[in-house]
Amino acid sequence: MKIKCLAIDDEPDALEKLCSYISRVPFLELVGACEDSFEAMAAMKESEIDAVFIDINMPDLNGLEFIASLSRPPLTVFITAYAEYAVESYRVQAVDYILKPYDFADFRRAADRLVSRMTLPTPDGGHDPHADSLFVKVDYRWMRIAPEEIIYIQSYGDYLRIFTASERTPLLTNSNIASILKILPANFLQTHRSYIVNMDRIMEMERSRIIVADDCHIPIGDSFKAEVVGYIESRGVGKTRKSDSSNK
Repeated sequence: MKIKCLAIDDEPDALEKLCSYISRVPFLELVGACEDSFEAMAAMKESEIDAVFIDINMPDLNGLEFIASLSRPPLTVFITAYAEYAVESYRVQAVDYILKPYDFADFRRAADRLVSRMTLPTPDGGHDPHADSLFVKVDYRWMRIAPEEIIYIQSYGDYLRIFTASERTPLLTNSNIASILKILPANFLQTHRSYIVNMDRIMEMERSRIIVADDCHIPIGDSFKAEVVGYIESRGVGKTRKSDSSNK
């Protein structure tokens, strides 16, 4: 089963690049390419669309306004050159947010997150009850882990240390950040080059760190800050003070 996609960008070169990247991912199917939101509306009436990759900063009706106007929007990945749109993108339930300029690795990460949001049917038409499980090889055995049990993941040389709520010591597996991000749900964010955090498990976020326990603080790297702050603020209550904003 392929995810049927629509590419939307008002810049021809950017649209061509987006289409090229979609064509390189085996589980994505490019249904159409549009240069504005109105053209996209017409395309969505003609074809069934599972997901859209859409530029935010477009004339007349921008990407955010277009998605917000839909009664049943498809899964959405926003693309833009402006980091300040991160918060707004999460308010319309975006799967991911790609900041220009981006490369294929950035795009593939967003595409993999689309898969984690979709409930794929089993061959008999039912649904796999273990579809959200992870299988982690520890020593010479495979362990099944429910993603919600994971608190955070740390890169440790050629290995990953997976900290869970049910295990006293972290699980050690021979893998890397990029590989496990492909199969984690969308509530897992990379906050630093060496850390992934289950955002459903955090206690607090302050300045440049996330607190997951009284004695456990996870750093937030500069290149990941916009996405982390956007995720938090899109689910937050209360006004951000100027002094807080200066630290973002």
